[in-house]
Amino acid sequence: MTVENALLLTLGGFVAGVINTLAGGGSLITVPLLVTLGLPGTIANATNRVGVLVQSMVGALRFRSEGVSGFRAAGPVLLPLMLGAGLGAFAVAHISDKLFERIFAVVMLLLLVPALRGTERSARGTVDSPAAWSPAVSFAAFFAIGIYGGAIQAGVGILLVLTLSRAGHDLVRSNSIKLVVVAAFTALAVAIFVLEDQVVWTPALLLAAATSLGAVAGARLAVRGGDRVIRPVLAGSVILLAGRMLGFY
Repeated sequence: MTVENALLLTLGGFVAGVINTLAGGGSLITVPLLVTLGLPGTIANATNRVGVLVQSMVGALRFRSEGVSGFRAAGPVLLPLMLGAGLGAFAVAHISDKLFERIFAVVMLLLLVPALRGTERSARGTVDSPAAWSPAVSFAAFFAIGIYGGAIQAGVGILLVLTLSRAGHDLVRSNSIKLVVVAAFTALAVAIFVLEDQVVWTPALLLAAATSLGAVAGARLAVRGGDRVIRPVLAGSVILLAGRMLGFY
């Protein structure tokens, strides 16, 4: 790897780490970068997951050090996600990838509207949060995200933030919980990729370091800036990913 390529991967990884921590979709930057460096698509995907794993762990710990821990709240979310992931991995073999992506693109856009609304002031001048979903609705929603994650993976962090915000969490805590969940998801994937010898370690470790630095910066931005910082990044990530899934570019 040349010095120029290493610098490009470091810069792209840092930006992706910030985006992944504030919203999601940073892999739309890092995977194409790895392909540009000469890695085949499947190897680039596997190599990228090392950075996602380390960045998610660092980001989750950074959120906790900032006083916003997502570890306890992640527990109930993991069961429906894992169940859905198993079904999604099976379903993707029997459903058109394009149809699957377009369905979830529409779902993301629909979830974006209430997430961006955030809190509202009532006639009495008090601040009212959107009504949290019931446990049954939350289970179904995270089960659906598990299906998506098992089938496609790209952008699952965005879906998690949008859904967690509708399940009763603000955007800052939603991002903290998301990082814990993504770390759990990705640890299993990385183990499989390593066993299959699909990870190229030099770019993987460089990307892990760069995205981790981005995660530290992103967590600090999220906690200090709150929803007003997260909302525009989240909106941009959703629109870009949904547009890609709908075939606009």
